[in-house]
Amino acid sequence: MSTNAESKRSQSGEAVPYRGEQPYGKLDDLVVPKVLDLDSDERLWVPQAEDVSFRPLLLSVSQGYFVNLLRVRKSGILSRHRHAGPVHAVTLKGRWHYLEHEWWAEEGGYSFEPPGDIHTLEVPDGVDGMVTLFHVTGAYIYVDPDGNAVGVEDVFSKLEAARKHYEAVGLGADYVERFIR
Repeated sequence: MSTNAESKRSQSGEAVPYRGEQPYGKLDDLVVPKVLDLDSDERLWVPQAEDVSFRPLLLSVSQGYFVNLLRVRKSGILSRHRHAGPVHAVTLKGRWHYLEHEWWAEEGGYSFEPPGDIHTLEVPDGVDGMVTLFHVTGAYIYVDPDGNAVGVEDVFSKLEAARKHYEAVGLGADYVERFIR
């Protein structure tokens, strides 16, 4: 038995947890159950625009990023935006693409979007919607077709939208605090 294996198991073969203290200032773990239950409690989905909503999973105000599920329930153009930081995405349902790129985000696929990229998200005709898990660092800077800024979305605007929504649907404004790290 190796030294590493010995540190995980006692001599009797039982698992032994770490006995020491966690580092001072360490954030609490965050576990959000049933995130793949896309038909979960409708109150958890925060309206963003007509037929567009998000479900926050992590709002990292200390690091400037957010992780959420984005749900679009129709085909069409969703937004044109520039990324201030990297974005990671896993498409859970449906398909979508950016008008400026040849690749498609399809169910079960992963996408990386680099900082500075400007693109226009479209859910194509014939697709009744999509759900994608996004990990967004920094902000979306919404732009017009010429690149002029027309709006910004970041962890703080997501947090405020969620607070207002959860208050309005009876979960309480403080419901959002469980997602803040």
